[in-house]
Amino acid sequence: MPTSTQQVPPSGFQIELSSGRQAATVVEVGGALRSYTVDGQPLFDGYDLEERCTGARGQTLIPWPNRLKDGTYTFGDGDTQHLPLTEPDKHNAIHGLVRWANWSVVAQADEAVTVAHVLHPQSGWPYTLALSITYRLGPGGLGVTTTATNVGSSPCPYGTGAHPYLRLATSTVDPLHLQAPGRTWLPTDDQGIPTGVRPVDGTDYDFRSPRPIGNTVLDTGYGDLERGADGRARVRLVDPHGGGGVELWMDDAYGFVMLFTGDSLPQERRRRAALGVEPMTCPPDALRSGTAVVVLGPGEAHTAEWGITPLDPSGPA
Repeated sequence: MPTSTQQVPPSGFQIELSSGRQAATVVEVGGALRSYTVDGQPLFDGYDLEERCTGARGQTLIPWPNRLKDGTYTFGDGDTQHLPLTEPDKHNAIHGLVRWANWSVVAQADEAVTVAHVLHPQSGWPYTLALSITYRLGPGGLGVTTTATNVGSSPCPYGTGAHPYLRLATSTVDPLHLQAPGRTWLPTDDQGIPTGVRPVDGTDYDFRSPRPIGNTVLDTGYGDLERGADGRARVRLVDPHGGGGVELWMDDAYGFVMLFTGDSLPQERRRRAALGVEPMTCPPDALRSGTAVVVLGPGEAHTAEWGITPLDPSGPA
């Protein structure tokens, strides 16, 4: 515990990881990722030690990712639940309940750390989940494993997501080439809630083949993800002028991904400076719609993995 004279960073205690040319910082608040660099070059748009996290950057989204319309949902034969409206301008609950919670370190090494938190019942959430996140640096880059276990006495709905922002050395994402795996995209209403599912063919949202982002505005969910033989879906950002690249991969637990160019961020310097790439196990508003929601019985666990790989011509990180 800090003494009364110690200054505490807004994101709490800091865990510094290193492996080869890589370094990362994981923080107490939200068990979040604050930074990730290779040779000192950021591949992740985080925030400074003296700053509070903004734009959800690096946070884990549990027990639902993205938006929940009007903050209400009904599970099974239970009562309708009412969650705090954490996106009041759109009358939504957004990004779960653990982003601002204090997480504890349960295992630590030079290149890896596991943080944990118990999500107890509260207003709008009558369930108990034991949560852990492991961050690990290795030859393939950064890997992140999220596990949730239902330690309550009744089944509960569950979804998870992550909110990293990928960046390269350019001042904006506009000149970067983007390749993304979604075969379908999710149009939304004024609250940011999906109104259907449409194929990306012939639209500005089709990035299955790499092309410049240009002036495309993205705050867009994707489904039906193309995957490699290893079961992973991949989003790639590449600087066509020799500035390298970065890839975010997600395992088959993540059936959806959100791409966000940051045009609506309140901080002007952050807008279009990086690309939010949000792996999600379920789409926005899933607790209401039931789409791809995981049901965890008592004692059951769910694990999902994603990671960031440098696309570096100089070799493994």
